Amino acid sequence: MSSRAEAADMPHDGETKTPDRLRRRASRLLSGMTAQSDRLMNEGLTRVDARKWHYAVLASLQEHGPGSQATLSRRTGIYRSDMVGVLNELAARGLVERMPDPDDRRRNVITITAQGRRHLRRLDKVLDDLHDELLAPLAPAERDQFVQLLTRLLDHHTQQTPHPPIS
Repeated sequence: MSSRAEAADMPHDGETKTPDRLRRRASRLLSGMTAQSDRLMNEGLTRVDARKWHYAVLASLQEHGPGSQATLSRRTGIYRSDMVGVLNELAARGLVERMPDPDDRRRNVITITAQGRRHLRRLDKVLDDLHDELLAPLAPAERDQFVQLLTRLLDHHTQQTPHPPIS
């Protein structure tokens, strides 16, 4: 959200400047929450010398096993060109290993290390605390429901629909 938009939402003389019709728009609310979430997560991860992409790669490797750079890019949504830098950072810290792919020596297979698994558990705790802060106004059951609803919406809008064949 731009600083102008944030300023428009700030109370002024005891009243909210944002028109009600804007405050009722899910797209605007989601955008505002995204900005708050990104700020909170980035600041929190920076305090422990990590980035959200570190977490995404480590979580993917832990959950789905080793993969190539291209596979990790698809799993995490990190652009291939950015993945090299992320993997370089993680490898320099001993959190992942690169090994030549036995089926294609031009490609590397990335694996999480024991140190990477320990680091991932620490990041899980950090993110759990940050999510508690982000969702503080909601009761635990509401938090679960909120995440379920967001997941359903995101799954719906990111499903790949088959295209009809071109005749």
